[in-house]
Amino acid sequence: MTKLSVNINKVATIRNARGGNNPDILKVAQDCEKFGADGITVHPRPDERHIRYADVLNLRPIIRTEFNIEGYPSKEFMELVLRVRPHQVTLVPDAPDQITSNAGWDTVAHEDFLTEVVGEFKEAGIRTSLFVGTDLQFIEGAAKIGADRVELYTEPYAAQYATNREAAIAPFVEAARMARSLGLGLNVGHDLSLENLQYLHDNIPWIDEASIGHALICDALYLGLEKTIVEYKKCLI
Repeated sequence: MTKLSVNINKVATIRNARGGNNPDILKVAQDCEKFGADGITVHPRPDERHIRYADVLNLRPIIRTEFNIEGYPSKEFMELVLRVRPHQVTLVPDAPDQITSNAGWDTVAHEDFLTEVVGEFKEAGIRTSLFVGTDLQFIEGAAKIGADRVELYTEPYAAQYATNREAAIAPFVEAARMARSLGLGLNVGHDLSLENLQYLHDNIPWIDEASIGHALICDALYLGLEKTIVEYKKCLI
């Protein structure tokens, strides 16, 4: 069964809006695990506008499932990841002031840089995933670089899903098949929701992990966190 990793960045955004520690990030992470999440994802950014570097350090000892840290491999980010040693690191090509990840790596243009970064993380025993689009040459590039997995950037699929889901899914199926043929693990993430997740999984049932944050936390405002996680897990069976 495909694993569900809950991204708790948005919970940290709420906390930071008022200061203090409400909601408690550590308790939310533990509750997500208790309610069935297979992992916790965080994406600390340089301005710490949601997850802070201190949160990452505090979360590591209490995570009982899988800990996934996303981010651009700056010197500070790499030092944090190597100190924390999560189960997985997902590398994204984000600018420091970027609101959210909105593109995948050009693994051809950045081959030398990513080869060095991926090699350092793998030497430390950290599974490494590269955030990519559906361009097949970039997936081939990820394999050449030595990544363990790719995470397909699914915003284009989500944007087209309501109008033409068959056309929306087609390039992702092709990309997923390419990844599998190259021996790469497969993760997915960005704008996945209860509306579109099931269809994605039905067409690509070998997905290893779906990382979902924004839509899941929004749904939890209405359904409650426990029921929301249960409903997302149902889409991945």
